[in-house]
Amino acid sequence: MGPPPLLPPRDADAHARVLLLHNRYRAAGGEERVVDELEALLGARGHAVARLERDSEQASRAQAARGLLHGGLDAGDVAKAVRLHRADVVHAHNVHPLLGWRALAAARAAGARTVLHLHNYRLVCAIAVAYRDGAPCFRCHGRDTRPGLELRCRGSLAESAVYAAGLARQQPRLLAEADALVAVSDALAARLDGMGIPRERMTVLPNAVRAIADASHAAEGRYALAAGRLVEEKGFDIAVRAARAAGVPLRVAGVGPDEGRLRALAGDAEVAFLGQLPADALARERRGAAMLLAPSRSDDPCPMSVVEALADGVPVLGSARGGIPELVGADAALPVDDPTAWRAALAALWTDPAARAAAGDAALARARTRHAPDAWYAGLMAIYGER
Repeated sequence: MGPPPLLPPRDADAHARVLLLHNRYRAAGGEERVVDELEALLGARGHAVARLERDSEQASRAQAARGLLHGGLDAGDVAKAVRLHRADVVHAHNVHPLLGWRALAAARAAGARTVLHLHNYRLVCAIAVAYRDGAPCFRCHGRDTRPGLELRCRGSLAESAVYAAGLARQQPRLLAEADALVAVSDALAARLDGMGIPRERMTVLPNAVRAIADASHAAEGRYALAAGRLVEEKGFDIAVRAARAAGVPLRVAGVGPDEGRLRALAGDAEVAFLGQLPADALARERRGAAMLLAPSRSDDPCPMSVVEALADGVPVLGSARGGIPELVGADAALPVDDPTAWRAALAALWTDPAARAAAGDAALARARTRHAPDAWYAGLMAIYGER
């Protein structure tokens, strides 16, 4: 059987047809939620949207290595999807290890405009989060990924070597095959520029959600909330310590390798570990929260947990790292390793419902300005070439 026939082009006044590409991570997180939000937003605005995904959880280590070293696997599937969907735009998110630069090249060859959405440091960093040894790490630069090999950032020497070689080989081809680059924060764009990705190639478009709450209920909140993967770089030990010191009930949503340490740290304090929650259950937790704590030790570019909290009118105390100050404002950004500052800020909000109400209203105002669907959609259309 030959390739599928090309379908007639869309009408000149029709919305762009969009094909989303994403290589799902072994541990799902905020990037998957952004892709979900994007698909729903475009569909609600009248765009025909299709999705082609690969899943790292379903791939063997040999397949992952082959994909990284060869620039992706089975790019013909991407070209076929572009033709079947009549896609005008292929909007790619994570492409490693199974999609790679060949997916973008196949999309362009089939006639689509290519957009590469940068959610993290994956173009340069083997572990994407640019964090190790208790602090942000930007040793790798441009195509020089040797520090990741020398430090064995992927754990084993063999896997670290594959990532170091694969990222170095793919980076220039990815940049060449992407018609547009999107960064989720100014902080990420600046960091990537310092790591060798040209700032002038990037358009900054913060993460957003489809709906903003009508009002904040933070004044009636019954606990502080922390949500995300339980890993060292998220800094949830800071949240546990601050809540314990301030006598504030804390609920922690998420799973990860740091959970045992966090449980031990909580001791007999009022800290509840909720595990991995589906989106509706997590939304209910936010609606009952007095505040969200986001004490990331890494340069977290634009965490969805913070964006979603703002959109629900939940005040956020976040670390002064990465893109978090852009989200929460300078007054709510705290030095990451200053326990006194975290305890004092948490206690001040907890004991003053009026202050929580005002902070919740301010959170909604920030969300309406920077993370509302209309602003997100306008930014996307400019990137897609539909001003």
